Amino acid sequence: MVTPVARRQAVDHIRGVLALSERRACALVGLARRVARYISTRADDVVLRQRLRELAGQRRRFGYRRLSYLLAREGLTPHHKKLFRLYQEEGLKVRHRGGRKRALGTRSPMTVPQEPGQRWSLDFVSDALICGRRFRILAVIDDFSRENLALVADTSLSGGRVARELTPLVERYGKPLMIVSDNGTEFTSHAILKWADGMQIEWHYIAPGKPQQNGFVESFNGRLRDECLNETLFTSLTHARQILADWREDYNTVRPHSQLNGRTPDQVARQGSRGHAPETLAIPSTPSHEKRELSF
Repeated sequence: MVTPVARRQAVDHIRGVLALSERRACALVGLARRVARYISTRADDVVLRQRLRELAGQRRRFGYRRLSYLLAREGLTPHHKKLFRLYQEEGLKVRHRGGRKRALGTRSPMTVPQEPGQRWSLDFVSDALICGRRFRILAVIDDFSRENLALVADTSLSGGRVARELTPLVERYGKPLMIVSDNGTEFTSHAILKWADGMQIEWHYIAPGKPQQNGFVESFNGRLRDECLNETLFTSLTHARQILADWREDYNTVRPHSQLNGRTPDQVARQGSRGHAPETLAIPSTPSHEKRELSF
């Protein structure tokens, strides 16, 4: 019994069972009589608590700060300290899943593009159906707006398939100045090199073993796995594609992004600074012995 509420309950219990006076019961518990008689005048916040529980049930991996963005959209703007108190009292804290150990190192920030369409990032994520069959997901994001441009799921995604998926994205969103990826065989294939040369798009490969150089898509992959893949059992490839399509629409148009001040990637993409001169992208250059030339 460390809180006044718990001690008041103990006083009431003692008085009811042992038929002692209030003075004796408070002396046994160690509670001042004025504290025992205190009646809270604080608002019960029934509406706020109920809506907070509903949103936390729908977004099980959202913390109280991200939930505050959703509440603000509905006109509920409590002070962040009050919201945190209610969040704790309702027992809505997000449980952190354990992950593998990662090497420690420096974390230098990556230069952010100055408008949408300057730089795209690509990476693969893998998962499995309930039958155990593995499948892969190609994720494409815009580094400025954090908008997810595509989530392509299939059991096999070759370099040629990646090139075919990128072509309609270029037609829809425009040609980026640069595409960033790791050194996977799909991204270093002749099909990709030929496609990038034909499109006249600079393709930058990060240094081997340095995923932090592709931090935007790595962060997106973490959100995708935490909020979608780990929350869903996929019965078939068709089911997985539908779930990914729905999650992508929610991610781009509904889910608030903390690095975008609570805005959605779709809002940032539509409000991008058009006509602004692109800033030189400070990405580490690829060593000469790692550069690949296009050959036919």
